[in-house]
Amino acid sequence: MSNNATAYASPPVKTISKSSKTTFHFGAGLLSGLTSSILLQPADLLKTRVQQSHHSASLLSTVKTILASPNPIRSLWRGTLPSALRTGFGSALYFTSLNALRQGLAQTHTPSALANAQTTSSPSSSSSALPKLSNSANLATGAAARVAAGFVMMPVTVLKVRYESDYYAYRSLYGAGRDIVRTEGIRGLFSGFGATAARDAPYAGLYVLIYEQLKRRLSSAMALQSSDSDQRLKSSSSSSINFVSGALAAGLATAITNPFDAVKTRLQLMPQKYGNMMRAVRLMIHEDGVRSLFGGLGLRIGRKALSSALAWTVYEELILRAETRWAKTEMGI
Repeated sequence: MSNNATAYASPPVKTISKSSKTTFHFGAGLLSGLTSSILLQPADLLKTRVQQSHHSASLLSTVKTILASPNPIRSLWRGTLPSALRTGFGSALYFTSLNALRQGLAQTHTPSALANAQTTSSPSSSSSALPKLSNSANLATGAAARVAAGFVMMPVTVLKVRYESDYYAYRSLYGAGRDIVRTEGIRGLFSGFGATAARDAPYAGLYVLIYEQLKRRLSSAMALQSSDSDQRLKSSSSSSINFVSGALAAGLATAITNPFDAVKTRLQLMPQKYGNMMRAVRLMIHEDGVRSLFGGLGLRIGRKALSSALAWTVYEELILRAETRWAKTEMGI
């Protein structure tokens, strides 16, 4: 009897451990962050230089100054290492925590957290393997994940801004960190965190909300035009949808939150002078006018649009392919 039961037993179903999936999300986030940070470092450096000025230096004059230096290419990519560390590991932490929060909310089956079935794209037209949540849930999870990742990576962010700026003559990241701790203490490595959180929370929340809305609408529109049999076209459309949605969402969210970014840069460069957010805003308006709160806006919109589009497209494509492979493995295919 036992032999027959053994003979007819179903083969064991392979399962992918939760830790393996979490590790993959971390790796996908790291790769997407490194890609965007290295390619777009010159735009980030120019933004820092424009925002640091007391007299609202123009982008053109800033570019001319850098190009006139002995090593213009090296100067444009100055600060790439701290930027790659910050954006790479920051993206890894952000995507991992964002996925955990979204999966956790999706599994609670709370009506207020889940997307309305009438506004959610069908699986065949979806460009993402990530959970579909409501607008409020997207806003909350995006904000919480970004602030948490921002706090962990704050020391690297401060080093990056100081290193990119020409206010300081730091020759190495180690020298910069040692000088900050010596003159300002450990607290100096977290300069501007209040302004960073005030920028990142609404930015990330708005970004995820707008991004998911755009994906749903574009996916539905593309589904009407493409044939189910053309898998290659569907894959290409998925990448295009994610890229366009990421760029547009980043542009809108960036324009809304730029004043916080300008204040954050001043606080990180000159914490002794500006002190806190409110004092920084008053001094910036008094010395340079309201325009200073929007310094580097064009650069930041361009950089964030491209970096977010690149990062989210790379991340979503990696996860979509991994989810498909995991599903086949768990089904024993």
